[in-house]
Amino acid sequence: MVIKVYIATSSGSTSIKKQQQDVMSFLAVNKIEFEERDIAADEDNRKWMREHVPEDSRPATGNPLPPQIFNEDRYCGNYEAFFCAREDNAVYAFLGLTAPPGSKEAEALSKKMQM
Repeated sequence: MVIKVYIATSSGSTSIKKQQQDVMSFLAVNKIEFEERDIAADEDNRKWMREHVPEDSRPATGNPLPPQIFNEDRYCGNYEAFFCAREDNAVYAFLGLTAPPGSKEAEALSKKMQM
């Protein structure tokens, strides 16, 4: 399974740039394989991302903004959802992946199962 992070390399928004970097840095540091999909340089990527973000996850007006995160074709969420999962030590579950042994998320799941 491949994690796909839809980004805009030529975004004028510093907030979007920081969010994109935050997601990709976290994935890289935790050795989670991912692909960057640039929606600014590739119209097909932009079209695919916009078509696959679920209706209930779209903004009230306009189009979904990057970063948007997918596991293959399954929508995981946007930056806010990623941030919440990271704060809750639940990023692997958010991404649809199994947490590696020894990770904070795996330890938290183990404690839950023991209760």
